[in-house]
Amino acid sequence: QVQLVESGGGLVQPGGSLRLSCAASGSIFSINAMGWYRQAPGKQRELVAVITSGGSTNYAASVKGRFTISSDNAKNTVYLQMNSLKPEDTAVYYCNTDLVPRSGSATFRYWGQGTQVTVSS
Repeated sequence: QVQLVESGGGLVQPGGSLRLSCAASGSIFSINAMGWYRQAPGKQRELVAVITSGGSTNYAASVKGRFTISSDNAKNTVYLQMNSLKPEDTAVYYCNTDLVPRSGSATFRYWGQGTQVTVSS
């Protein structure tokens, strides 16, 4: 079993900042990548940012230059620093990871439970 525990969501004014964290625990042999997705009401879930175990990153165009993804491989933790937040960033943010749970097994994707981010004055 693998668990992803997210933290750091909340209510913030436009232009403010938040930092999300997500820690993976359980049966983990290796992690290929960790990332953040978000889903606003009435919209499909979309990629926000992803980071590989080697440190390569990819961002959605809408957040590039405002959000920064980072990771602590020793702690199996991924972070999302969100600056210059806009009302359109309001969504439930989900952490995910592509990992190998045991030596020789396939890669599986796991999801966190989601954390609400609301940007409003």
